[in-house]
Amino acid sequence: MHKHIFKICLIATLVFTAMPAIGQTDNDSSVVKHNELNIDLQFLARGESRYGGLPDESAEVGESGGSLPVAKSNFVQGRARLAINYKRDWLEACVVPQHTGVWGQAGKGAFNLYETWAKLTARNGLFAQVGRVALSYDDERIIGSDNWAMASLSHDVLRLGYEGHGHKAHAILAYNQNADVAISGGSYYANGAQPYKTMQTLWYHYDFQRIPLGTSLLFMNVGMQSENYDNLNTTWFQHLLGTYVQYRPKHWNFEASYYHQFGKNEMAMKIDAWMMSTKATFMPTRSCGFMAGYDYLSGDEYFAVPPSGQLGMVQHKVLKGFSTVYGSHHKFYGAMDFFYVSTYYDGFTPGLQNAYVGGFYQPMKGLLLNASYHYLAIATTLEGLDRTLGHEWEFQASYALARDVRLAAGASLMWGSETMDRLKRSGNENTLQWAWLSLSVNPRIFSTKW
Repeated sequence: MHKHIFKICLIATLVFTAMPAIGQTDNDSSVVKHNELNIDLQFLARGESRYGGLPDESAEVGESGGSLPVAKSNFVQGRARLAINYKRDWLEACVVPQHTGVWGQAGKGAFNLYETWAKLTARNGLFAQVGRVALSYDDERIIGSDNWAMASLSHDVLRLGYEGHGHKAHAILAYNQNADVAISGGSYYANGAQPYKTMQTLWYHYDFQRIPLGTSLLFMNVGMQSENYDNLNTTWFQHLLGTYVQYRPKHWNFEASYYHQFGKNEMAMKIDAWMMSTKATFMPTRSCGFMAGYDYLSGDEYFAVPPSGQLGMVQHKVLKGFSTVYGSHHKFYGAMDFFYVSTYYDGFTPGLQNAYVGGFYQPMKGLLLNASYHYLAIATTLEGLDRTLGHEWEFQASYALARDVRLAAGASLMWGSETMDRLKRSGNENTLQWAWLSLSVNPRIFSTKW
C-alpha cells in the first residue's frame, strides 16, 4: 500500500514539475511568444531666436527702394507623437499620429498621421511594405526623414525588397492624387503631401564581408505635373542616378557620394545638374573625434541678382542647379538652414560649396559637445560679386537628464559677404545669428509580449 502511495506521489510530482508552460508562461524564456506590442511617446519642444539671413518677401522693399531692416524672430515649436508598433512572426504594422505647431499658432497647429503602414516579411529575406513610410537611405542626403523639421518627411508608397547575406535591394513605388475621384481635374495633381505625381526608386546596398566597406547605388525617377496650363495632365520626368560609399577602418570613417540629375522639370526645362561630397572622421578615443569635409552642388548659369526693388529676367535653357530632393537638409550645408531649406528668388540657384571642419567631445556620461566651422560659397560666377557667401561657426551641446529625457542647445554665428546680402536680402550688416534650446522626452509607455 505504501509503495503504491509513493509511486502516485512521485508521478504527481513529476507531472506538476513538467508543467511550467501552463502555470508559468510569462516567466519561462523557452516559450515562444509570437505577438509583440510597443507604444512609444515622443514630446519635443524647441525655442529659437533668429536674426537675419531669411528675407521677408511680403515687405522686401522700403520707401527708398532698399531692403527693410530685419527684426529678430523668436518662437517656440512643438511636436507630439504616439508610435504604436505591432509585430507577429512575418507581420508588422505601425501607426504614428502626430501634432505639430508653433506655440500660440492660430488653429492650434496641425494634426496628421506621420506614419501608418503594414509590412510582410518572408523567411528568405523578401518583404513588402505599404502605407505612409518615413524613408531613410544612406546618409540621408537625398532621401531622409528630415527629423529636425517638426512635421518631418514621410511618403505614401509601396516598398518591395530583399535583405540578406550583405545585400539590400529596395524598390519604391508611389502615385499621388488630390482626391479619390478627381472629376473636374482628371489626373492633375498639385499642392499635395509631396510635390511629385509619381515616383519610382531603386536602391541597392552591399556590405563587404572581409573589409569594413559598404557601397550603395540609387536611381530615382520622379514625375512632376506640368505647370503649363495647356498641358496640365502632362507629367514630366526628372531622374537622379548616383552612389554612396562608406569605409570604416579602425578609428576612421570615410564617406563619399556623387549624384547626377537629368530629364525635365515641371516647366519642361531640360535638367543637367550634379553634386559630390567627401567627409573624413577620426576618432582616437570613444569620447572625442574630429571631422572634415567638402560639398559641391552645381548651380544655374546666368543667375539673376537684381538690386533690391528691381526685377531680374534671365532666359534659362538648361537647369544646372542641383536639387537635394527629399533629404534631411538640416544635416548638411550649415545648421542655420540658409541653403536648400529656404529658396532663392525666381526658383533658380547659384549652387553651393561647403568646406567644413569640426569636432566633438564627451567630457562625462550623457554630455556631448560639438563645434564646427563652415566656409560657404556659390558654385557659379556672379557678375560684380565674389563667390564667397560667408563664414559660419556652430556650437552645440546635449545632456541626457534621464534615459529618455534629453536637453540640447545650439548657437550659430555667420559673417556674411555682400554676395550673401544680395542673394538673401539679409539687410543687417551681414552678421547673422541663431540660437536654440530644445527638450525631448521619448519614453516607452507600454510593452508586452504574448
